[in-house]
Amino acid sequence: MQLPFPLTEEPDAQSEEKGRLLFAGPTEFVKGVVAMSGLPDAERIEVCFAGRSNVGKSSLINALTGMKALARASNTPGRTQEINYFTAGDDFYLVDLPGYGYANAPLPVVEKWQRLLKQFLQGRQTLRRAFVLIDARHGVKSVDDEIMSLLDSAAVTFQAVLTKADKVKEVEREEILNQVRGALSKHPAAYPEIIVTSSEKGWGIPTLRTVIATLE
Repeated sequence: MQLPFPLTEEPDAQSEEKGRLLFAGPTEFVKGVVAMSGLPDAERIEVCFAGRSNVGKSSLINALTGMKALARASNTPGRTQEINYFTAGDDFYLVDLPGYGYANAPLPVVEKWQRLLKQFLQGRQTLRRAFVLIDARHGVKSVDDEIMSLLDSAAVTFQAVLTKADKVKEVEREEILNQVRGALSKHPAAYPEIIVTSSEKGWGIPTLRTVIATLE
């Protein structure tokens, strides 16, 4: 019996090469955006990365691009307070969204981030997919459900990406995956596959690269 929300299959050699080539060239930071007026021209395909604070988002972007310091990783939750744009190849933007939940910031600042996030998701026509990062140690939490509901209402397709999968035993990972599948089943905008990653071990990175490279 086919599981709902199966794991994305590993790519064939040709598709994997397409993903590798997308990230083989220089990936450059474009700008940090604090208001919709500061967004770059919508001239490239965009994918965005969303996740609660300290989920490993910066580490995942660094692993994807092969550049250790591209997205600043920090043990301080809520450090990223802007929408950060990076180029990938000639045709893509990678968009690093502010971390949500448990942000170590004053409430007015958090509310400002949330407003900007909603405006971005609802108003960016070139956004092809959002990747919602879920910590494999904890599964989907209420703040993750909130961002998924926001993506539902914005009609933005999102795909769940488990991070830090190397930090849990295989049996526990299966339990978390089942919990994630149950949560995703309530969200109409959820793409029906899950990617399991470890930035530290490199697990799932070629698969995620390929998924991005084959978006149109």
